[in-house]
Amino acid sequence: MLTTTVQSGNEYGISNDLHFVRDACWEVFQELKGARLFLTGGTGFIGCWLLESLRYVDCAQTLGLHVTVLTRNFPAFQAKAPHLANYPSFSFTEGDVCEFKTPAGEFSHLIHAATDASANLNEKNPLKMFDTILGGTRRALDFAVTKGVTRTLFLSSGAVYGVQPWDMEHVAEDWLGGPNYLDSRAAYAEGKRAAEMLCAIYRKQFGANITIARIFSLLGPYLSLDTHFAAGNFIRDAIQGKKIVVNGNGLPCRSYLYASDLTVWLWHLLVRAADGVPYNVGSGVSTSVRDLAETVSDTLGNVGFEVIGALDIGWNLGRYVPDVSRVAQELGLHQTVGLQEAILRTARWNGWKG
Repeated sequence: MLTTTVQSGNEYGISNDLHFVRDACWEVFQELKGARLFLTGGTGFIGCWLLESLRYVDCAQTLGLHVTVLTRNFPAFQAKAPHLANYPSFSFTEGDVCEFKTPAGEFSHLIHAATDASANLNEKNPLKMFDTILGGTRRALDFAVTKGVTRTLFLSSGAVYGVQPWDMEHVAEDWLGGPNYLDSRAAYAEGKRAAEMLCAIYRKQFGANITIARIFSLLGPYLSLDTHFAAGNFIRDAIQGKKIVVNGNGLPCRSYLYASDLTVWLWHLLVRAADGVPYNVGSGVSTSVRDLAETVSDTLGNVGFEVIGALDIGWNLGRYVPDVSRVAQELGLHQTVGLQEAILRTARWNGWKG
């Protein structure tokens, strides 16, 4: 019997989410039959969803594919998700993304998802952040060229646009704004921009086929609730019965794409998207941080919320909301899970029993 509830004590599994992914990606998975994939960052939030969906489909209909996953700490992942770590079609190689040893064998696809999106690392050691993004991307692309990979998906970030102008409600892929390159807090964003330039260079010099996914804010099982993401922190506090506290003024606007929609979009991008084209991956439905706190409170037991109004010191105090018309028009992809439902599913997976 296929089980998809990962953490002991959780009463919310993700079988329904994975069933949705299977149906929405049916033709894509047929094209991946027999594929040999190399996945960096495969044990993080996004990587886990990619592996969960492949395992779910492969258990129901043998795809004959194999995934080699680069990880920094296989024992830790084995403890977190043993059903993925021990799945026969997945193998794991330990190493640093900037200098990993090239695994043996042939490979048809590369998904480069390895990035430590840590606000603490970006603040305390911006040089390491920048070097890891750029060095890791170059190493991954060298791997793709060496192995003759036919399709590469690079997971970039909406941060490449810099601070979105307040009067621009949605930022599209052709917006040529950028981060403040004189501010070390932009190390993550500039690293992603430089990595996208590497993708352009490898396309020109080596003929690599590369699609870019610019990821915005996300929600769902496997998302850490203890890092710098406001939505995760609010859900964590509500689960614990604590009042939600917004330290700033609550005015910055974000949007949230649920993990099952994210997973569908990424599989379609890997197989169907145009070469050399960036696609925004996120929700186009904007919500202020203040309204997010209220929505989490209302959804998870009315724990209440408070806006402190302290000075905001984040890198983006305005909007961070994508225009997703390109992915809709070219690939027919749309958001299907709204914010309240995404909050509810994330909370239940993390043990909320309300």
